[in-house]
Amino acid sequence: MSKIEDDIKAIEEEIKKTAYNKKSEHHVGRLKAKLAYLKSEAEKRRASHKGAGIKYAVKKSGNATVCLLGFPSVGKSTILNKLTNANSEVGAYDFTTVSIVPGNLAYKGANIQILDMPGIIEGASVGKGRGKAVISVARVSDLIILVLDPVKYKVSALIKELEFANIIPNGTKPNVIITHKEKGGLKIVSTVKLTKIDTKMVEEVLHEWQLFNGEVVIREDVTIDQIIDVVSGAKVYIPAIAVVNKKDLLSNELKDTLEKELKNIDHIYISAENGIGIEDLKELIYNKLNLIAIYLKPPGKEPDLKEPLIMKSGSTIKTLCETLHKDILENFKYAQVWGKAVKFPGQIVGLDYVLNNNDIVTIQVKHRTD
Repeated sequence: MSKIEDDIKAIEEEIKKTAYNKKSEHHVGRLKAKLAYLKSEAEKRRASHKGAGIKYAVKKSGNATVCLLGFPSVGKSTILNKLTNANSEVGAYDFTTVSIVPGNLAYKGANIQILDMPGIIEGASVGKGRGKAVISVARVSDLIILVLDPVKYKVSALIKELEFANIIPNGTKPNVIITHKEKGGLKIVSTVKLTKIDTKMVEEVLHEWQLFNGEVVIREDVTIDQIIDVVSGAKVYIPAIAVVNKKDLLSNELKDTLEKELKNIDHIYISAENGIGIEDLKELIYNKLNLIAIYLKPPGKEPDLKEPLIMKSGSTIKTLCETLHKDILENFKYAQVWGKAVKFPGQIVGLDYVLNNNDIVTIQVKHRTD
């Protein structure tokens, strides 16, 4: 065992034996921050070792990337084949898929990359059965589909594996912004009343992470653990839905049980083999990705309403320019927008205007004589 692993174990033991109260909260907070820092350093060292386990390299494409995650033999490959033009091997035995198989779902003008992932097993988050490599792909997805067999597996087991790997399905990143600076010390500002921590605790956490200069803006009544999550950047927050496959095996009693377990997550019942519920699943995927359609109107011409440009919700005019061509952003003059959010048709807006679904946009660029 290395020194860093010894230090991690010692801190974990100290946290366990320390009674948490008002007097000890600063001490425990520092311990948690130091523990997170050491774990991050240990993970970096493991990742730097050559040949450190199986890795999957997936080139992202399309407007969004969706991964099918589940235990073995729950029907992920069949779902992929029904949703896309892919040809993922299907078999009634465990571990049929031994690599990441991509496919493309064309839906409502969007091109959505769907990834069929190898089945994981319990303990995947700590490396069992290629689990770490599989889950690492899930970290960079725009949506995770938790595929369930209605008889064998529970969604809570999948969510547990994701959370152990610092993936928070349907979670929200704490509203804390940390800006690093070269000098000037730390400035900590809160726009809300803090009831669970104080600014001194935040400063101590940052110091444990070797951050001594910068600005922290807190816009939410956060805990010390949430501050550590933001500082470490280890956790990712990804939308997720649950798909219960093989609905033909469901009894009314089993469905009632599943409904209780799935009450806090968007879910759908399908039979991939029989093609039941596939169109509804496409609609759910599209809606959960929160994509928007933008129509371009060349200056002085009619808008192209046949082929929308699909973008992520929250995109701005600047994002649109970058998507079209870097020269457009460099020579941007102004944009005109027709849509439900503008005050009048053809309103002139700047780069920071946030686009809405079905907006019609004209971009005016500077010419050499401008």
